[in-house]
Amino acid sequence: AQANAPIDGRGHFTGEKVSVRYRGDFLEVEPSKVHYMDVSPKQLVSVAAGLIPFLEHDDANRALMGSNMQRQGVPLIVNEAPLVGTGLEGKVARDSHAVVLAVESGKVASVTADQIVVTKDGQMPESRKKLKSDPEEGIHVYELRKFMRSNAGTCVNQKPIVKKGQHVKKGQVIADGPNTDHGELALGRNVLVAFMPWNGYNFEDAIMISEKVVKEDIYTSIHIDEFEIGARDTKLGPEEITRDIPNVSEEALRNLGPDGVVRVGAEVKPGDILVGKITPKSETELAPEERLLRAIFGEKAADVKDTSLTVPSGTYGIVMDVKVSSRREVSREKLTPTETKRQLKAITEDHRKKKEELTEQLTDSLSNILLGEKIPLDVVNAETGEIIIPANRKITKTLLRKLANVYDHIEIDPSPIRNKIREIIASYEHKFAELELERERAMDRVESGDDIDPGIIKQVKVYIASKRKLSVGDKMAGRHGNKGVVARIVPEEDMPFLADGTPVEIVLNPLGVPSRMNVGQVLETHLGVAAKALGFKVATPVFDGIAESKIREYLKDAKKQEGFSWVQENGKARLFDGRTGDAFDQEVVVGHIYMMKLGHLVADKIHARAVGPYSLVTQQPLGGKAQYGGQRFGEMEVWALEAYGAAYTLQELLTVKSDDVQGRTRIYESIVKGDNSLEAGTPESFNVLIKEMQSLGLDVKVGGQAPSSFLDGATP
Repeated sequence: AQANAPIDGRGHFTGEKVSVRYRGDFLEVEPSKVHYMDVSPKQLVSVAAGLIPFLEHDDANRALMGSNMQRQGVPLIVNEAPLVGTGLEGKVARDSHAVVLAVESGKVASVTADQIVVTKDGQMPESRKKLKSDPEEGIHVYELRKFMRSNAGTCVNQKPIVKKGQHVKKGQVIADGPNTDHGELALGRNVLVAFMPWNGYNFEDAIMISEKVVKEDIYTSIHIDEFEIGARDTKLGPEEITRDIPNVSEEALRNLGPDGVVRVGAEVKPGDILVGKITPKSETELAPEERLLRAIFGEKAADVKDTSLTVPSGTYGIVMDVKVSSRREVSREKLTPTETKRQLKAITEDHRKKKEELTEQLTDSLSNILLGEKIPLDVVNAETGEIIIPANRKITKTLLRKLANVYDHIEIDPSPIRNKIREIIASYEHKFAELELERERAMDRVESGDDIDPGIIKQVKVYIASKRKLSVGDKMAGRHGNKGVVARIVPEEDMPFLADGTPVEIVLNPLGVPSRMNVGQVLETHLGVAAKALGFKVATPVFDGIAESKIREYLKDAKKQEGFSWVQENGKARLFDGRTGDAFDQEVVVGHIYMMKLGHLVADKIHARAVGPYSLVTQQPLGGKAQYGGQRFGEMEVWALEAYGAAYTLQELLTVKSDDVQGRTRIYESIVKGDNSLEAGTPESFNVLIKEMQSLGLDVKVGGQAPSSFLDGATP
C-alpha cells in the first residue's frame, strides 16, 4: 500500500478498499490482502527529485530536467532558502558536508570569519598559543573554509551563523557553506514573478528580468579561475620565469613582482601578463642575418622569445592567490649540503617537540582514569617484552608517561580496563600518524623539492576571482524544469507593477506551462506569495503535498496582510504597464517563485575569431573556444547559400576563409593594396583526398590529359 493511505490510531486501514501496487499493476483491494506498506512517500524518488515541491503535478520529462538542473546551480553571494520547500532541504545540506556541525554540545567562546571555538563554559582557554581542539578538555575548534575554488570554478565559502555566548547542541549547524542558508539547501532566490508575455521579449522560453535584480546583486556570484604555467628544461636550455621579458613595456609589467609572478590583489583584464616566461629560441627561428652574425661571433642561444602566461579573453578580476612550486635538483637556488642538513635537523627537532606535547596530552588523558589505581595485570611492551606497569602496582604519572611513549606496542590481557586504555589510545593514534606524515612530507620537500610533473623546473598557479552579475544570455531555471535564457534586463520603472506600485522582478512566458505540463511551478507561485505574506516557510513533501483548498485559504488570509492587498483567492492580480500606467486587459498570475542561476554563463561561452590557428592536416581553421577556433560552415549551410545563388560568398567561405593556403596569402595582399578581387585556388582538403587515393595505389593526377594506357583501352 501507499505510505499516505489513511489509517486509524491503531494502524489499521480506515477505507473499505486500499490502493496498492502488485506486480507492476495499480489495484484497489481489501485491507486484509495487503502485506506491506511504504514507510514514506519520499522513498519513491531520488534526493534531487525529492527537493521539487508539487512533483506530482509535473510531467516526468520536466521533473528529470528539474532534478538535473539543481546540480548546476551556482552559489550566489547571498543564498536564500526556498519559501516553498519539501522538508528535505535541511537533510541534504547536513549530509552533503557543506555545513559545519557541532561535534559536542557547549557554549560559543569565540567567533571570527574563519574560526569558531566552542567550549564547555564559553570561556577561551588561556594557556594556548595556537588554539587546537582538545575533546578531553571540552574544547572544539572549527576552522572554516574561506573563498576556496571548487572543481566547477565556483567559490566555496563557509560563514558562521552562531554568536558568541550562544549555547549549541551536538549536531547543530554552526556555519553555513556554499548554497546553504541556516542549514538548509539554498540554490537560488525567491523572486516576485508574473506569468505574462511582454512585447515579445519572453518569446520561446526567454526570461525578462528587472534591473533591480542586477542592481541589488540578487543573482551575483563569485567565480575563481585557475591558470597554470610551467618552466621546462628544453634541448636549447631551461625556460626561465622572470620579469625581464624582451620587447615588453614597463606598463605591461607593472603588476609583476621581482620574480616575474603577478602580485596578489592586482586587477587584471584580457591580455595582461600573469607570469613572465622566456624560452630559448632555436636557430631555425632566427632571421638569416641573425644566423650569419651567430656564425661569425659564435653566440649560442642568447636570444629568447616571450612565452608568458597572459589573461585569456573574457576574464576580468582580481588575483586572489599565487602558488609557486619548484623542483629542487634543477632549481637555480640549490641548497648546499650544510643548509640541507640544517633544515632536516630543524624539521626533526620540531617533530620531536610536537610529539612530546602530544604524548603529554595522552598521559593526561590516561591519568584521568588510571592515576592512583592498580591494574591486576601486567602491561607489557610487545616489541621488547619489557613490563611497563607490573600487576597491582600503584600507577604514577611517570609510569603513565612510559606507557604513552610506547602507546603502539602495549599488550594487556583482556579486561575492562584494557578496553578503556585502548579507547583512549585509539583517539590519539590518528594524531600521531598525522604528525609522522607531516614530518615525512617536510623532509621530502627539502630533499627533492615540490611534487611536480617530470621535466618541469618551476610551476606557477594563479587564481583570479571575478564577480559575475546576472547578464543577458545567462541561463536560469526553476525546480520544475522551467529553464530559460535572460533576454532583456528592463529598467525597474518599465516593469509591470501591482496596484500598490510594486514592480515585479521577473516575467516568464505563460505559454511555457501548458505544453510542458509542469503545473507545479504555478502552484509554487501561489503558495509562495501566501507564505511570504503570512511570514512562514512551507514544507510540502512529494506525493503528500498541501491540498489546493488549503492554498486558497492561505491566499484569502494573505490578502488581509499589510502590503499584500493585491492578492486574490484565485492567485491572480491586476497588473499595470510600467511605461504607460494603463492596466493590462487580463489579470495575471503573480507570486513568489524560486529561481536559480545555472553554471552556463554567457561570459564563459561568448567567442569570436579573427585570424587564428589552422589544422596541420587539412589546413582548415580549428573549432571551439579553447582552440580559438572558427564557426563551422557545414553541408546544410552550403545548401542554404546555393539555394540563394550566393556563389561568390560560398566560394570565399570554401576557399580563402578555409583551406586555400595560397589564396589566403593572395587575398591578404590584395586587401592591403586596396584591390578587393578574389582569386581562389585549390583547397588543401582536395590535395589530402588526392594523396589518400594515391596511397591506395590509384594513379590520380590533377589537370592535363589522362594516361595513354587508359586511353588505349577506351572505346569511342
